[in-house]
Amino acid sequence: MVYTALLRGINVGGKNKIAMPKLKESFESVGMTHVVTYINSGNIIFQWHAGEQTAPEKMPETAADVLSQKLEAVIERDFGLAIKVLVLDMNAMTAVMETLPDAWQNDDAMKSDVMFLWELISEAELRSKLKIVGGIDTVYIIKEAIFWSVLRENATRSGMTKVVGTALYKKMTVRNVNTVRKIYALMLTNDQV
Repeated sequence: MVYTALLRGINVGGKNKIAMPKLKESFESVGMTHVVTYINSGNIIFQWHAGEQTAPEKMPETAADVLSQKLEAVIERDFGLAIKVLVLDMNAMTAVMETLPDAWQNDDAMKSDVMFLWELISEAELRSKLKIVGGIDTVYIIKEAIFWSVLRENATRSGMTKVVGTALYKKMTVRNVNTVRKIYALMLTNDQV
C-alpha cells in the first residue's frame, strides 16, 4: 500500500537538518520500498506491506500508527532527532483531496494551507480553539485536517497566524496546498509501480 509520511519541523531555520537522500536510505532500511522524497520539508511517499509487525497485544490500532512509530524510531537512530512523523494512507489523502477546493492556491494573491492533525479532535473543539475571522478566513475541517485560506492582502488580519505557538499547533503539521497536491500526485504515481 502507498503512504505518505509528513515530518514536523525539519530543515526549518537551520534546525533539525536532515538530508533527503539519507532519509530515503533510512526509510528503506526499515522495509519501506519505492521511497520518494519531495522538497526538504519532510514529505516522503513510499510503499509498505504489513508482513512483519509487532505482536498483536503490542500493536497500535492502525498501520499508520505502526509506521509512525517505526519511522520516528529510525529517524532518532540515524539522525539523533526526536521528530514527529504523521503517516497517511491513500484513503486519508483522497479524503483530503476531495475536500480541498480546486480554486485554492498558494501564490501571490492567496495563502492556502492544509494543517494535518495527529489526533482526532472534534470539529466543535477545533472551532473553539481556532481564531477564525469572519469575512477574512475560509476554513473547512475534516477528521484528518484543517483547510485554511486567506487572500494575501488580508493575511495580517487572519486568525491563521494566531494558531502558531498554541497547544493545538503542536498537534499538527502544515503544508501549503501546492505541496499537498504534489504529494497526492506522487502517491498516485507510486501506486502504479
